[in-house]
Amino acid sequence: MNVERDSPEKNMIGTTRARCSRRFGTEARKELEAILGSKIYLGLFVESRAGLAGNPQKVRELDWRYQLEGLASELDEKK
Repeated sequence: MNVERDSPEKNMIGTTRARCSRRFGTEARKELEAILGSKIYLGLFVESRAGLAGNPQKVRELDWRYQLEGLASELDEKK
């Protein structure tokens, strides 16, 4: 999970963080399991990154689908 500033990260510590992480993790894990067709373990961590709100491209780069598209493009270029 990525947050824009350290202060939201600190606010998520404790029960709030646990609830948010669990919800995001469960949704992401279910989506990935459906795509992959098998059970997976998904580990989560919180990281702060400055300037997320003001830069849609940075937010898009955090999307795993976008990252997979980039990997697929790299593989196609190598062929």
